[in-house]
Amino acid sequence: MLDLDSYLKRIGYSGPREPTLANLRALHALHPRAIPFENLDTLCGVPVRLDLDSLQRKLVHGRRGGYCFEQNTLFRQVLEALGFEVIALAARVVWDRPAGARTHMVLLVQLGPDDPYLADVGFGGLTLTAPLRFPALDASQATPHEAFRVGAGNGYFEIAASIREEWKPLYRFSLEPQLPVDIELLNHYVVSHADSPMKGRLVAARVESDRRFGLGNGVLRQHRVDGTTDERRMTSVAELRDVLRATFGIDAPTGAASDAALARVLE
Repeated sequence: MLDLDSYLKRIGYSGPREPTLANLRALHALHPRAIPFENLDTLCGVPVRLDLDSLQRKLVHGRRGGYCFEQNTLFRQVLEALGFEVIALAARVVWDRPAGARTHMVLLVQLGPDDPYLADVGFGGLTLTAPLRFPALDASQATPHEAFRVGAGNGYFEIAASIREEWKPLYRFSLEPQLPVDIELLNHYVVSHADSPMKGRLVAARVESDRRFGLGNGVLRQHRVDGTTDERRMTSVAELRDVLRATFGIDAPTGAASDAALARVLE
C-alpha cells in the first residue's frame, strides 16, 4: 500500500490533495528537488525492482533516488492515489544519440476530458520541473528551469528542450498505453542488456530552484538558470561518495562491489 503521507513529507509538500492542475504543478516541481535521479544499482549490478514496496523503501524511506522507470512508476502511484487519471507511455531517447530502444517512461495525466498534460520526473539532467500541456504542438512552454515544447513526427510525438536558445530533442513517444508488464520488460532491458545506457556510466541529477546539478562519472556540473555553468572533477571514491551525499542526498551502497564500480567511473 502506498504510504502517501511519507511520500509527501519526503518531497516537502503540505498542500491540498485534490487532483487539480495547481496541485500537479506543485508536486511536479518538488519531486525532482527531493528525489534525485541516479543509477547506482545498475552500475553496481544490483537488480532494480518496480514493485511499490521496493520503490518506497528506496526512494521514499531511504536516502536514494532512481531512474525513469522507478521515478515515474512511483509518481504515477502517487498521482492515482490523489485521484488523477494517469497513463504510462514508453519513449525512445534521442538526446545526443540516434533513436534506439524504448528505454524511457513518461506519464499522460488526464485532468479532464479535453485537458491532458505530460508529466515526467525521471529524465536525468533535463527532467521536467513542470507538467507540459499536450499536445500544444510547437508551443514554447515555460518551466521553473528550461522551456520545453512538444512536436510531432511521422507517428510519434517529440519532447524538446531549449538549450542555449536552440531546441534540442530529448525523446519520442506514441500514445499506446503501457501496462505494468510492459514497463517491467523495458526495465529488464535497462538493468541487464550490455548496451543499456544505465550500466556503464554513473549518472546522478537533482534540481534546485535556480539550478540543476548533474554528475557524469567523476564530473559534477552546475547549470544555473542564468546560463552560467561550472564543473568539478572527482579524484577518489571517497570524494565521489561525499558529493553524492552532500549534493544529491544519496547514501551510495557500501562494500567492495560498489567501491569497485565507483572506482571504474573515475578511470
